[in-house]
Order: sequence, then structure tokens, then C-alpha cells
Amino acid sequence: MGTNGSTMLEPLRQGLPPLDPSAVSSAASCSLPARYEAVGSARQFTRKTLGQWELEERFDDIALVVSELVTNALRHALPSDTPRDHGPPVRLHLMRWTSRLVCAVRDPSDDSPVTRETDDDFSAESGRGLFLVDSFSDSWGWHPLAGALRGKVVWALFQLA
Repeated sequence: MGTNGSTMLEPLRQGLPPLDPSAVSSAASCSLPARYEAVGSARQFTRKTLGQWELEERFDDIALVVSELVTNALRHALPSDTPRDHGPPVRLHLMRWTSRLVCAVRDPSDDSPVTRETDDDFSAESGRGLFLVDSFSDSWGWHPLAGALRGKVVWALFQLA
């Protein structure tokens, strides 16, 4: 990999893709606890929601990206002193427009999601997750939360047929 390999994957530090919020035809969200079982819950929620929206054929790609975004949020974005009973710190949003779907994961960290280029297995694993997000979605990025809310939202966009 060349020296600028990570710049290709540097997420856009911007809001959600240029979409008209008033044109959202469907939206669903769920809170996720600070436990790794939350990844399975996120996949079940995604399967149920895509079923309701008659998008079951897109489940594999979308669920893979949801799993990676939720895993990254749990692994990197939660302070080690996060009390487990302090309400759900991670939230998954699925939003559908006529021709596209966005999945967004909110977490309490202000840090940018980055791909890591080290030999550390842990970092290599997490860096690979963002490669998967980049490969299976049509675009992705992140933005800090506004106002009194701390944290960020990492999103991925899927074009629908």
C-alpha cells in the first residue's frame, strides 16, 4: 500500500449526504447498550426494518456495514469509565429516501474515525472495518453532533434500485 493509502479512506467531515430531510419516506432508530451483544441486536433491528421497507435483498451489504459501524463505536468511542447502566450510549439510525438509504451510528466520542496503518493486530482489525464500510456502501463520512450533545455520527449511504 502506498504512503497515501489512508487518504482515500479519510472520511468526509461533513453532515449527512446532501439529502432533503423532508423527503425521508421512512426512518427507524434503536438504542444500543455498551456491550458487544449490541452488534447482534443492531443486525436484528436492521433485518426487521429492511423487511418492513421491502428491502430484504440489500440486507447482507447493509448489515455488514451496520455491524462494522456499531463495532467501531463500541470499541473506540466509549470511554473506559462509561457506566454500563448510564443509558444507551450508542444509537443506530436507518433512514430511507426513494432512491437511497442511510445508516448512521451515533456515539459519545469527539474523535474522528480513522483507518490505522500499524502492525498492531487490534488496529489492523479496526482499520479493516472501515475498508469494508468503504467497499460495501456508496459513500460514507462523519460529523460532530451539534449543540449540547457530545459525540459524533458516522454514516454510510446506499443507493437503492
